[in-house]
Amino acid sequence: MHERAHGKRSESRPGVRTEFGMPIRSMSLGITGMADVVEFRAGSNEGARDSLYPVEYKRGRRKARMMDEVQLCAQALCLEEMLGVAIPEGALFYGKERRRKVVAFDETLRAVTRSTAGRVHELIDRGITPAPLYTEMCKRCSFIESCMPLLFSKRQDVGRYIARMAAVEPSAEEEEP
Repeated sequence: MHERAHGKRSESRPGVRTEFGMPIRSMSLGITGMADVVEFRAGSNEGARDSLYPVEYKRGRRKARMMDEVQLCAQALCLEEMLGVAIPEGALFYGKERRRKVVAFDETLRAVTRSTAGRVHELIDRGITPAPLYTEMCKRCSFIESCMPLLFSKRQDVGRYIARMAAVEPSAEEEEP
């Protein structure tokens, strides 16, 4: 799905110009990224401005947590800042369902999105990289090979590791005569 979204540059049909793989950024939030799809919809009234409609493609199904909505809202906030427009809603397209889920960018979602961006910058400023948490969602994630959540989810106590290594009897070859 993402190959299609990022493979083309744009396409047009009556009333809608669609941009694929559009680079986006927000200086105020300190984030950059790429929107899978941004639809530029022609204004319905004469002289009305075109409206923007971001669409994020997801391979699986809808999730109970709102991480996809936050990602889409972050894209809308970037587009609003870049282009000086208001974007009231967008959509998540789930490949398993083959349906769009409309997402309204209300003040609650916008606040959660801004807060998330702020928390990420706090972690960066403090030099903290949170360890990945392995969950069922990891099996379907395209970043599993980079993130390696199984490797890092097994927390190892360094003190116990050193004590265990120090307690090992040296082999006959390692003993001094």
